[in-house]
Amino acid sequence: MVRLPIPPAKTCNSNFGSKKHQCLFLLNLCLSFKPFSQIHAQIQLSGLHRDPYLLTQLIRFCALSPAKNFTYARTLLHHSHASPPSSWNFLIRGYASSDSPRESIWAFRAMLRRGVRPNKLTFPFLLKSCAMVPALKEGRQAHGYVFKLGLDCDLYVQNNLVHFYGDCKKIKDAVKVFDGMSERSVVSWNAVVTACVDNLRLSDGIEYFVKMRECGFEPDETTMVVVLNACSELGNLSLGRGVHSYVIARGLVLNCQLGTALVDMYAKSGALGYARLVFDRMEGRNVWTWSAMILGLAQHGFAKEALELFPKMLNSLICPNYVTFLGVFCACSHAGLVDDGYLYFHDMEHVYGITPMMIHYGAMVDILGRSGRLKEAYRFMKSMPFEPDPIICRTLLSACSTHDVNDELGVGNKVREKLLELEPSRSGNFVMVANFLAETGMWDKAANLRKVMKEKRMKKRAGESSIELGGSIHKFFSGYDSQSDYEDIYRILDVLSLHMKLVDM
Repeated sequence: MVRLPIPPAKTCNSNFGSKKHQCLFLLNLCLSFKPFSQIHAQIQLSGLHRDPYLLTQLIRFCALSPAKNFTYARTLLHHSHASPPSSWNFLIRGYASSDSPRESIWAFRAMLRRGVRPNKLTFPFLLKSCAMVPALKEGRQAHGYVFKLGLDCDLYVQNNLVHFYGDCKKIKDAVKVFDGMSERSVVSWNAVVTACVDNLRLSDGIEYFVKMRECGFEPDETTMVVVLNACSELGNLSLGRGVHSYVIARGLVLNCQLGTALVDMYAKSGALGYARLVFDRMEGRNVWTWSAMILGLAQHGFAKEALELFPKMLNSLICPNYVTFLGVFCACSHAGLVDDGYLYFHDMEHVYGITPMMIHYGAMVDILGRSGRLKEAYRFMKSMPFEPDPIICRTLLSACSTHDVNDELGVGNKVREKLLELEPSRSGNFVMVANFLAETGMWDKAANLRKVMKEKRMKKRAGESSIELGGSIHKFFSGYDSQSDYEDIYRILDVLSLHMKLVDM
């Protein structure tokens, strides 16, 4: 049991002050719950249990220490006579970093019921919890309280509002809060850039990044990671290289997160040489770094190199995750390694404890389908522990169109029926099935299906391709020429076509 030293005989107030400091000193040294409960008992015996600062420190230990005990913290608050806002703030903060972020909302409501006025330190962690849940309604209510209490100009609160709305997929609200900020920090810019990129407003995210620099703010590692993710999704290699150059010029530390973002950007953009160069120069790599490199190699046809990296990763004592195995399956698919695919699929669950998801089953169906083992692929699909999704059906139907044009095995017919059952309103499915029917000689059924599409006014989304030129992405759509100089483009294509014909002659 923790025993407090007996103070010299002084005044009563002096004794209380001395005991209070002794309790605070012991609390700061406390590492586990048993001595904490003994300290709390001493506080009770000393008559200090009504001291608001001591109460706050007791709550802080219960909510934020490794030996956290939220039930105990709530009991302390329930029996307290006067609980300051800071004590509730510690409880909300603790829940925000726990596995039960929704409990932060309960704590906030309890705080209001007790008549305790929230302050600027209450809302950042409350909004963080609302973003994690996500709890859009409760977050909006918190935003209302922010206005009511006059905290809408607080930088820390505004940053978390931008983050909250971004996480809740309310990008317009996130941008509105950001644009209305009278004061901004690097964190503010990072929040709005992240909100745009996470909600696939990639061009807007890049624009905010440019504005950030124009306003005199120096991007940090977090900014670079988010912008590189945008470059990866856009396929804008020139911009990605520019960001990499900026990282080098600024002397930013190539930590694991930033290095992984660079590897991922270069790999997705097809610049595998640069991806491998960054990968090899990284001092520390995690599972995401290895997975990005393996997946990048596999997707661009370097199956052998991708599969050679996998055992090297294991030798580095890095345990694979679900993305790693996607890269491995992709490599097996491109290389036609069916038996290896089965082996990796088995090891994923039974050796590494990763439960296969729909996307992994789809990858295995793709491996079998590409190898022409259509009946086996269909049996594998039927053996799944859940209903197949339309993507798996389209994958197998595409394989049937390649390896069994006449549908002699009967797999294609079963898959097309399943596809239309799962997704009957998607025009692309109708076009795919109609083409399959036409290829197998069932012209009447194909014509009927196209008639149904016409009656329902279903139109397939135009095919799209893009090319990067001079740092800009130019998009082309089938049947629609939005480029003002498309006539010159077609003229050049005609010349190239004629040149190729002459070469063949």
